[in-house]
Amino acid sequence: MKPLDLLIAITVPMIWGAGFTVAKGTFDQFPPIFLMGMRFSIAALVLIWFVKPMWDQAGRLFLAALVGGMLAYSLQFTGLNGMDASTAVLIVQLEVVFVSLFAGIFFKDKLAWQQWIAMAFAILGVALIAGEPRIQSNPLPFILVIAGGIIWAGGQILIKSIGQVGGLRLIAWFSAFAGPQLLIASFIVEDGQWSAVQSASWGGWVAVAYLALIMTATGYALWFRLIGIYRMNQIIPFILLVPVTSIIGSVLFLGEHLTPYVLIGGAIVLASVGFIHLWKVKATTKPEPSLPESTGNPAP
Repeated sequence: MKPLDLLIAITVPMIWGAGFTVAKGTFDQFPPIFLMGMRFSIAALVLIWFVKPMWDQAGRLFLAALVGGMLAYSLQFTGLNGMDASTAVLIVQLEVVFVSLFAGIFFKDKLAWQQWIAMAFAILGVALIAGEPRIQSNPLPFILVIAGGIIWAGGQILIKSIGQVGGLRLIAWFSAFAGPQLLIASFIVEDGQWSAVQSASWGGWVAVAYLALIMTATGYALWFRLIGIYRMNQIIPFILLVPVTSIIGSVLFLGEHLTPYVLIGGAIVLASVGFIHLWKVKATTKPEPSLPESTGNPAP
């Protein structure tokens, strides 16, 4: 890799990982679904001017955003609101397992026995995390994050059915559909949005700008550029910086601490997901830059 591209490959996953910490730290000012609605709406307003319209795919985009955006992010970030970000980001890695399973079911992607073993270990790791006493005392956030991961994986199948349209174009119009859907969902199931907008601190608005402009718009734009230039096996390993960065940020800035359950379970999950990522790369001859799942990135 060129030095600048290597720097980008390191920086973008760190930006995504920090986003979990930033979002968690902002829930005291904005309801979680409302925060996600602002994130994608602002990102869409920035990006759609630079890409071609997708009116011919409006129906598919609406459905993909409904499943992989509104439903998935509503469940995941509502769950994140009730648990440590360092724990949630490890559970989110299970999305890789669900995407692989759904790809095998709907697109007949063959799964090697090594992948099945890695998936089993990833589930085992999440099961160990579920044994953490704080999760045992309040399992609902854990269940919401898992459910959101399953639904997000289903959304990726819908996105794949849209076809090759270009990564930046896809994230721009996905955001354009998902943002309003999330805002509507927020006004249905949450309250206090207007008071949150009025009382939010400058730090809260900086966090919103980070999630929308840095994590979503800039992060995806740079990442899709790398996918178009380099082999997948050159960039996929950097994805593991997402949970590592989120965990470090959550410990340093949110005061979270890792219990033995989370440490051991998380290590198993990361090792398993890392193997699945690399095995996919080994079996792939051509990257698919227009598909979010080809980034190997679980729902940042």
